[in-house]
Amino acid sequence: MRILRFFSDDGSVHLGVRDGGQIIDLGACSPISLMDGKPPSGGPRIPYAGLRLDAPIRDCPKLLALAGNYREHVREAGMEDLAPSANITPQVFWKPPTTAINRPGGVVPIRPNNVFVDWEIELAVVIGRRTKNVQAEAAMESVFGYTILNDISERKFNASMEGRHLRQFDPFFDWLMGKWFDGHAPLGPEIVTVDEVPDPHNLGIRLSVNGELMQDSNTRHMIFSIPETIAYIASVLTLEPGDIIATGTPHGVGSARGIFLKPGDVIRGEIEGLGILENVIALEES
Repeated sequence: MRILRFFSDDGSVHLGVRDGGQIIDLGACSPISLMDGKPPSGGPRIPYAGLRLDAPIRDCPKLLALAGNYREHVREAGMEDLAPSANITPQVFWKPPTTAINRPGGVVPIRPNNVFVDWEIELAVVIGRRTKNVQAEAAMESVFGYTILNDISERKFNASMEGRHLRQFDPFFDWLMGKWFDGHAPLGPEIVTVDEVPDPHNLGIRLSVNGELMQDSNTRHMIFSIPETIAYIASVLTLEPGDIIATGTPHGVGSARGIFLKPGDVIRGEIEGLGILENVIALEES
């Protein structure tokens, strides 16, 4: 299935299943309602063309993400170049889902304390069942589907603060809070269920800014696979239906090029088989 959410004629958001050029309108409900394994009940069919999309899910309990999960991205960031045999663990952080998630076509706001806003296209995994203490060999059974996430990131949070006394862990927390800005997690356009994605570890992944290709890679270059990541996270916390795990970004980000996003820029992310996620940058309205 290809699951999306769209704005109906009365302005309310409906859940839909895309069937080619048509949408089966399931009404005002959550995609989590489809995660019990039962086929969706029927509904009226409407044309897909011209629909205004919302994010395919907004009521996700947790929005988790991986840092440094592509070696070339680690290198371009100036971090330690680890040998493939190095015994390392995933680096997991979160973005606040209720305020960070943005819709396809939505405006990504630049706030007054943004200094260097960057892009990061990522394959996002949507969890479909409650999962705790699972082994990697069985972890893919917890996956409901996949979508695209752009982990918009502020690279120089607090860098313009004058007279600041820099404490030991301030750089880490500046990096972390730079991930939390409102609207800085565009998501979509659809959730594509696992049966339509034969190998999520072999998908072309690319991003362009104003038509110029910036990122062009493949998910096979991830350091930690999807089941390894799920098993690691589920050893600490319980994953729930609707949780999202963004699996990291490949090389080609703006900070490595000295390029930051500015008002008017159009960012277009694409993952093979999952569609296109396009957003525009603009100053936040007061």
